Amino acid sequence: MPEHVPEPSAAPPARRRRGPLVVAVLGCGVLLVGVAALAGGGGSAAERGPAGAPGPPVDPSTGGASAAGPLAGKVVVVDPGHNPGNFRHPRQIGREVDIGTGRKACDATGTATGDGPDAATEADFTLDVSRRLAATLRERGARVVLTHDGERAFGPCVDERARTGNEARADAVVSVHADGSAPGNRGFHVILPARVRAGAADTAAIVSPSRALGEDVAREFGRATGSAPANYLGGGTGLDVRGDLGGLNLSRVPKVFVECGNMRDPQDAARLVDGAWRQRAAWGIAEGIMSFLRG
Repeated sequence: MPEHVPEPSAAPPARRRRGPLVVAVLGCGVLLVGVAALAGGGGSAAERGPAGAPGPPVDPSTGGASAAGPLAGKVVVVDPGHNPGNFRHPRQIGREVDIGTGRKACDATGTATGDGPDAATEADFTLDVSRRLAATLRERGARVVLTHDGERAFGPCVDERARTGNEARADAVVSVHADGSAPGNRGFHVILPARVRAGAADTAAIVSPSRALGEDVAREFGRATGSAPANYLGGGTGLDVRGDLGGLNLSRVPKVFVECGNMRDPQDAARLVDGAWRQRAAWGIAEGIMSFLRG
């Protein structure tokens, strides 16, 4: 869920550690290898680290990019929505920052599948999927920059998230989220930047390429996961245009948010907590990014 979600007043309950994170090698020419890895739990020990644990070390000069691949020379910024530690820092994430059209909170805690001891949080979900996505993109040759990788106590703020993509001169930026709508509201959607020009915000140059990126990601995400576009917004397109999100307003490069499903709906939640489904979600997003970048 994007930055407009208010943080709860109390820390979420302790959660059981999830199963191992499986990073499959999924390239255009090695799809069967990726499927086999999903089925058999393949990948190195470093790649399979527990959900929420740091991934393998990455050379910052290359972003972990493979020496060759269909995305060689491309820069992709992956933005895991929220931060698992945000709930411990309400004052810091509640600080308002400039988003061009006004001021909003630095960040938010995000949503969760429920309120009990087994509830899965959006922040843990986004970090897990983002790591899987980054690994897949690097295997395809892209230089990948994460806005955070669980190493920070909280944040970053929404303006810094946008600045990371701008400073990296990214060819594409994808912010990974999950929604917190009412039960019965199901499906995924991709948020596109509206045409905004106010204060520090000017999205005129990125509206068109961001739409192309969003359409590609929505198409491939649906194919990979079997999920339907959201039944509660977007008119069945899986696309939603917004001008109130600092992460989009302040971007100078093509950027979208992917709401992978509704964590408050039991049927969607069952998918969102499943490791194999998360891997398919990461692969679908990667396929969409690759389709966009290769034209």
